[in-house]
Parts: sequence; C-alpha cells; structure tokens
Amino acid sequence: MVGWLVLRSRGGAGGGKNKKDIETGSVHISEAVDGEMWMNDNAFESEKSTAFSISINIQIDFSQKARLQPLRFKLSAICIAFTLLSLCFLPSTFPNLLGMMMRVSDCILGLWVWCCCLLLLLAAAQITDPSEVSALMAVKEKLVDPMKNLRNWKNGDPCTFNWTGVLCSDNLGSDGYFHVQELQLLNMNLSGTLAPELGQLSHLRILDFMWNELTGSIPKEIGHISTLRLLLLNGNNLSGSLPEELGYLSNLNRLQIDLNNISGEVPEALANLSSVRHLHFNNNSLSGQIPPELSQLSTLLHLLLDNNNLSGYLPPEFSNIPDLRILQLDNNNFNGSDIPASYGNFSRLAKLSLRNCSLQGAVPDLSRISSLSYLDLSQNHLTGPIPSNKLSENMTTIDLSDNQLNGSIPGSFSDLPSLQTLSVKNNLLTGPVPTNIWQNMSFGTSAKLKLDLRNNSFSIIQGDLNPPVNVTLRLGGNPVCNNANLLNISLFCGSESGEDEMRTYLNNSPAQCPIQACPTDDFYEYVPASPVPCFCAAPLRIGYRLKSPSFSYFPPYIQSFEAYVTSFLNLSLYQMSIDSYSWEKGPRLRMYLKLFPSINNKNSSAFDDSEVQRIRGIYTSWTFRGSDLFGPYELLNFTLLGPYADVNLENESKGISKGILVAIVVGGVACAVALSAVVTILITRRHARHQLAMSRKRFSSRVSLKIDGVKEFTFKEMALATDNFNSSTQVGQGGYGKVYKGTLSDKTVVAIKRAEEGSLQGQNEFLTEIKLLSRLHHRNLVSLVGFCDEEGEQMLVYEFMPNGTLRDWLSAKVKETLNFGMRLRVALGSAKGILYLHTEAHPPVFHRDIKASNILLDSKLNAKVADFGLSRLAPVLEDEGTVPDHVSTIVKGTPGYLDPEYFLTHKLTDKSDVYSLGVVFMELLTGMQPISHGKNIVREVNMAHQSGVMFSLIDGRMGSYPSECIERFVGLALSCCYDKPEKRPSMLDVVRQLEYILKMMPETDSVSSELISYSGKSLSSSSSYSTRDPYVSSSNVSGSDLVSGVIPSITAR
Repeated sequence: MVGWLVLRSRGGAGGGKNKKDIETGSVHISEAVDGEMWMNDNAFESEKSTAFSISINIQIDFSQKARLQPLRFKLSAICIAFTLLSLCFLPSTFPNLLGMMMRVSDCILGLWVWCCCLLLLLAAAQITDPSEVSALMAVKEKLVDPMKNLRNWKNGDPCTFNWTGVLCSDNLGSDGYFHVQELQLLNMNLSGTLAPELGQLSHLRILDFMWNELTGSIPKEIGHISTLRLLLLNGNNLSGSLPEELGYLSNLNRLQIDLNNISGEVPEALANLSSVRHLHFNNNSLSGQIPPELSQLSTLLHLLLDNNNLSGYLPPEFSNIPDLRILQLDNNNFNGSDIPASYGNFSRLAKLSLRNCSLQGAVPDLSRISSLSYLDLSQNHLTGPIPSNKLSENMTTIDLSDNQLNGSIPGSFSDLPSLQTLSVKNNLLTGPVPTNIWQNMSFGTSAKLKLDLRNNSFSIIQGDLNPPVNVTLRLGGNPVCNNANLLNISLFCGSESGEDEMRTYLNNSPAQCPIQACPTDDFYEYVPASPVPCFCAAPLRIGYRLKSPSFSYFPPYIQSFEAYVTSFLNLSLYQMSIDSYSWEKGPRLRMYLKLFPSINNKNSSAFDDSEVQRIRGIYTSWTFRGSDLFGPYELLNFTLLGPYADVNLENESKGISKGILVAIVVGGVACAVALSAVVTILITRRHARHQLAMSRKRFSSRVSLKIDGVKEFTFKEMALATDNFNSSTQVGQGGYGKVYKGTLSDKTVVAIKRAEEGSLQGQNEFLTEIKLLSRLHHRNLVSLVGFCDEEGEQMLVYEFMPNGTLRDWLSAKVKETLNFGMRLRVALGSAKGILYLHTEAHPPVFHRDIKASNILLDSKLNAKVADFGLSRLAPVLEDEGTVPDHVSTIVKGTPGYLDPEYFLTHKLTDKSDVYSLGVVFMELLTGMQPISHGKNIVREVNMAHQSGVMFSLIDGRMGSYPSECIERFVGLALSCCYDKPEKRPSMLDVVRQLEYILKMMPETDSVSSELISYSGKSLSSSSSYSTRDPYVSSSNVSGSDLVSGVIPSITAR
C-alpha cells in the first residue's frame, strides 16, 4: 500500500509557474513561490481498488511567506494536511475494519507510514539558524559536563526543544530563522574551555558561564558578537590575556571576568565600550598601567580592579567619568604614585578604595564629593595632615590606617552623622582623643561606631571618656594609656579581643505557633514577618553577595536592603528574610536570602513554577537598578529543594510558531485515536497469546544478578513478606520510595524499600548500586540483605532496626528517652560508620544526606547509618586511607543539614558529611529539629554558646551529665559546623574526640545500656577528669570498630 501527498502550486491564473518539485520516497511535494498551496490526497489505493479515496482541497495564505524557509513552510502544510486526513480517515474506515478483519494489517501499516512521516518531518524541522546550531554543538564539544546538564543538547532544534540554558528570540529574523539570544550556563560544574565558535552566535545578548571550572583563554571571537550586552565569566579558572577584540562590543553593558587567572595588561581598546556600565576585573593577575583611555567610558558606573598586579600611576583623568560610583583598586602596586588631586572632583563617586597600593604623598581634599560614603586609603605611605574640610554627610567608613599621617584628627569628623568606622591606627597622629565624635551623634538601636586610634601619639582626652555601649574605642599603644589617673582608661587600652563583624545571624523568630500547623519535612517554615499569624510556606533559598558595598556595618541598612530587593522582585516586604550574612575579604558581604510566597495566592504555601522562573530571570538578566549604597551584586546560588525540586528553570520555547504547534497537537491526537482503534481490535483477538509471548520474552531477557553476600528475591516473595504490600506493614517513606516491614519465609524480619516509579533505575545502575551496598560492611552501617528486580519493580532488602530512627527518639514518638551516655554512644557509632565510608570503602563514599532520620537504632540501641540513596562515590586515590578532595554534584540533601559551602559551590567533600553530623550532634544535645518555627539549630546553638547560656538549650530529658563532658561535646558540634570546611575536624578527629569524651564519663554512664529517665540534678564538673588533648588519645581508631582490608573497586555511578 502506498500513501501519496501531492501539494500543487498555483501561480496566479497560470498555476504552474516558478515552482520547484521535490520528490522523497513516496511523498511528492511541490512548493509555490507565492505561498498559495493546494492539496490533493488520493490515499490508500490498493491494486484491487478496494481502498477508499479522499480528496481535500485547502487554500492557505501564509502571512510571512517570504520569510519562511522551505523546510518549515512544507512542515506546516504537511502537518495540517495530515491532521485533516487522519480526522476524515477514522470515521470512514473504522466500520469497514469491523467487517474486513483481513485488511487490519494494511490499515496499521498505512497509519504507521503517516505517523512516521510526521515524526521524521518534526525531527528534521530547522527553525534555528544552522550556523548557530553548529556553534552550540562546538561549544558542547569543548565542555566537560559531569552532571549531564547539557544532555538534551543533541536532539532536535535548540529553539524548538528547549536546550538547557539556551533562550531564543521571540520572532523570526529577516533571514527566516529564530536566533539564540541568551546562553546561560552559570553554576553547572562545567569544566573544559570556551569554544571560538561562540563568535558565530551573532545575535547573542547574554553569555553567562559564571561559577564553573573553565580553563583556557577567552576566545577573541567573542568580540565579533556586536549584539552582546552581558559577558559574565567570573568565578572560573580562565587564564591568558584579555583579547583586544572585546573592545568591538559597542552594546556591552557588563563585563565580569573577576575571580579568574587572567594576566597581561588591560587593553586600551576597552575604551571603545561605549555602553559599558560595569567592569569587574578584580582578583586576577592583570599587570601594567591602567589605560587612561578608560576615562572615555562616559557610561561607566563601577570599575573594580582590586587584587591584581597593576603598576604605574593612577590616571587623573578618571575624575572625568561623569557617573562613576565605585572605584576600587585595592592591593595593587602603583610604584609610589600620588593620589591625583583631581579625584576631589568626582561628581557622583560613592566609594573610593585604594588600600595597599604603594601610594605616597598627601591625602587629597575630597570634601566636594557630596555622594562619597566609603573611603579607604589604608596600608599606603601617605604623609602630611588629614584635610580639615568636612566630608560628605553620607560617610559611613573612613580608613586611613597604616600610613605616616601626622597632625590631629580634624574636628569636622565629629559632624558625620552616618559614620560607622573611623580607623587611623598605626600613624603619627597627635593631639587629643576626639570624644566629641560620639558626643555629637544620635545613635539608633541598630547604629554602631568603631574608633580605632591605636599606635599613635595621642596624649590627652578631650571631654569625658564614657562612650555609649554601641561605641567601640581602641587606644592601645598611645601615651594616654600611661595616665593611670584617667577613669576607665584601662578599658580601652588593653589587648582587644573583640572581633569585627565577621559573622552575624539574624533572628527573625515568629510568634509561638503549633508544630502540627507546619509540615515537618524541613522544607517548610513559618514566615517570620507574615501579616497572617503562623503562616507556613516553603521559601526559595538564594545565595547572594554584595561585591563592593559602601558601608562596613550592615544592621543599620538591613531594612533599606530588604526594601531595595523586594521592590525589584515585585514582592512585599514580609516575603523576604535575610537568613544569615557574613563579611568576606574585600570587604564583600555574602548572605543567604529566603523568599516566601504571597499570602494572597490561592495555593500560597509555595511559589508556582512561573514565579520561580520570573524571580530567577530577574537575577540572571541583571535587571536590578544600580545602588550607590549596596553596589554591584552577584548571584551565588539558586538551588531548588523540596516543592521546587522539579521546577524547570528554562523558559518555555518561544521560537516555534503557533501554527506548527496547533498542527502537531491536532495531528498527534488524530493519529493516537486512529491507532488506538486499530490496536484495540487486535488486542481483543490475540490477548491471551500476546500476554504469554510477552511473559516469556521478559523472563528470557532479564539478566540474573548474582552478587556475593546478598540474596535475590522474587516479587512473589516480597509480596508474601509484606501481605501484598499492605499499608499496615508500611513503616516509612523516603526519597527512594516506601519502606515496609516484612517477614521472610525463614521468619527473618527485614525492611523492604520499594522504589517508586520516578526512582527506578536502569538495570546497570541498579546493579552498580547493589554492588556498592553489598561491599560496605561495618557494625555501624545498616546491612543489605538482598534485592528484587522483577515485574518492573526494584526493591532493596535491609536488616530491620526495631528501635526506629534517632529522630523518633529525640521527638515525642518514643516514650522512653536516651541519657547523655547513650547519646554519646549514638554519636560515636554514627561517626565510626561514616569514617568507614570515607577511609576504608574503595572508592571512598560521601554520604551526602546524614540526618537524624537516617541514623537507625538496633535492639541494643547501637547506631547504624542508613540510606545511601544520595551517596556519591569519590575519586580513587593511591594512598590507602586518604580522603579525596571533592566530587562535583548537583546539590541534594536536606535543608538544615546541608553544608553551606557545598550549597554554594556544589563541591561535595568529606567535610560536608562532617557538617551534617555536627547538626546531628546538636540535635542530640538539644532535642531540637534542625529547622523549627523559623529557627536554625546551628544559629541557635552558636548564639547561646557565645552568650554563655548554652545550658539553657540542653535537652532536659537526658537527665544528669558531667558538665565538662557536655562542654567538650558542644565544642565538637560547633567545630563540625564551621562555615569554612578547612576549619572543621576530619571524621577521624571526630571519632577520637568522642572516644575521649566517653572515657571521661563515669563508669555507670559510659557502659550502661538501660533506658533511664533522669530527673536528678546535674553532676558538677570534676577536677579528676583528664584534660589531655583528645587528639593524642591512645585509642586506636582503625582497630576500634573499622573493618580493615581492601574492598574491590566499584565503578562510579
């Protein structure tokens, strides 16, 4: 049977002029130049003329006929013709089929011919410029993509099939194609190099590779993309020099190459970037003279060149840049250059930072810069007096420390109402200590003033030395400290132990709300500032950094910052909460934000997908209006967890035409209906024989998994063990699926994890998982008993833990309680199990989801670590027992337990597990959940410890405990949860410290395994307890519980 589709053109009255005929297989197509098309279909004609014939004539007028390429033109017409053909074929043919069963096979064949034609045409559809498709494939060829983020960059058309990170134009170009306008591949753990073919993306507006691990140089071909507005390459390992060709990008608004290894000089050609507003070149290895020609950049707002190897002189012409707000050149070497006097003529400058630049000469008069709020000229060789003219009332920070300045502190400094920091330490200043600086200021509840006058020659006090509590005064190293007659002088002259504001947590705790009102899965929490009491919702968690803020103390500006961000996100103020923030070297301000859905939405417990896409789009398209106060920002992380885990961050494809979409949908439906009718007839006649054949085929094709140490169960055995998976046998549910308590035929009680449909793996992956689990043997790991891979099911069978999870014991689910000694043993057992994974498994395993609900307790309350569903195999190292550096992954885990550094960088290390275990230790100490009622356990324990009220958080249910032991346990938990991984102990150190603490316990506490509910008073600290360093404990960790020996290598999944 042959199917024909004939498209005949009519060129006006003549009909047949100017046409091209294309014949492919059994499809004959004629294309008209003027766009009018006629269709005639004589379908399904057999040699015996028993088939039917249908004739369809349709005239179509395409409004964009001159712009459409031939293939897309034919695709639209063929889809419509196929749709109508299918709709007519079905009602006229189905009755004949019922009476003519012998012709069923012919009908099936005909339908499959039509469907295959449609699918082939769709696959061949080319709506994106072919040269751009080739360029994208070349880009992918140069990249290493361990997380398979670009796995869909292989099939179909980029603009049609939504390639990851590729956004296309809304309308056809003049050449009849859609074009790639944005390539956003930020934070995807990509390595490799940038392909020169990027220059072929001639319509690109945004090129974003931020926060990856790219190496190599920046291709000069990028300078050919004249439409480019944002070039974002910061946070990689790029090297080489800046191409001169970047100067051709006349439409470029933002150029960010910071945090790379770029060397060479700054090209003079960049002075041709007539639209640029942001040049961020900090933290590289740039050298040579800063081109004075950059002063021609009349639109420039931010120039960040700090932390390079620049030399020469400071270009005085920079003061001619009319809108320059931030000039940051710290940590360069300008060879004894003076600060140009012209810098006092900046018209809109908010921040001038020239710290550690080898500058000399005098401090220029900057009093005419009315917008200046941040001045840092520290660590140079400046001489002479400090100018006496009054600086801007916006001044928040003045740092002139570590110079050779003389004279006295100007009286005008006492008339700066917004001042937060004044540092003039390590100079040659004389005269009185200016107490009028704080006497003339009115402090709000959040204001703070730090005066650092150390190591000068101040000899007298001007006024009373009685600053308010929010003023920090440092006078050490001045002659005035030798005057013992001055009241309170010793308070300000001693060795200062106070630190700068390096880490501050915000405590936005809502009112007391019932626990049951908010889900307890760690993804939801109460909205701190909600106008509706106890409003429970799932926040979006965002890592965010201010790259050059114009202040040195954040609290007075928190409300302004919240208003600034929410206004541009189009959110209400209560929808944003600053979870935490910390100052970094620069100084730069890193913070973690939480954004909550509106209470006015119908389903207000979480943002819908479109709102998540909108918010992320605002960040990644850099549409925030600039702020003199907060400076430039960068998005560090936008990780989606909980209800947002399945959100597709890519916008729906805008490139495909509506006509094609309608034709595809209608044609597909018609095809599906016709196929369903025919297949139904076949099924009713051959059901029994078909089922038997399929059963035999499935049985013969399944590969039997023979793995030493574990048993393969049949599906029938699993069903019998669980009473056909009766809900009464279900004991839990996790990310893998439901967990059932089962009893095998030999009366062994087991836990059966049954994978849900979305968690099923391919057989090779499942085989690898079982091989891994079967070779991990330790008394503190839950053992794998067997598995089932049958009837389309995948199940893992574990030993059953009768005492449930640690979380159950710390909550109200278990009536009994664990005393302090038992909790220490649980902590030690858990640590030993994880230490085995890190150091004795081969290859090492990082758990990635350590939490109290994944620590199970056996009949003797021994801790066993469970749930390796999120574990990652680490690279194999030659040195046995060595923990590998890291493995890059998509961030997964449970909020409250996630390592902040892992969340930020996607680099999973052994220290990530240490952090999570530290959170578990805090749960053991307090009984609290990691996140509850808007409170974070790490934050709460930190604050209580720093305030000296830690014992108020200790769980009263664990009864009496030696205070020294609990203090050491608190210290260990806090050290495990340091922000910086390098400060955290290794898992081996954790085990040693826990063993040491247990040795300090009284014998009755350390060896008893009975369940005890204490109500007596706490034991006092005993002087007989050993105080030797736990790191030199004589215990042999490797022999304490670890199973030694080489485990066979397992191929990483």
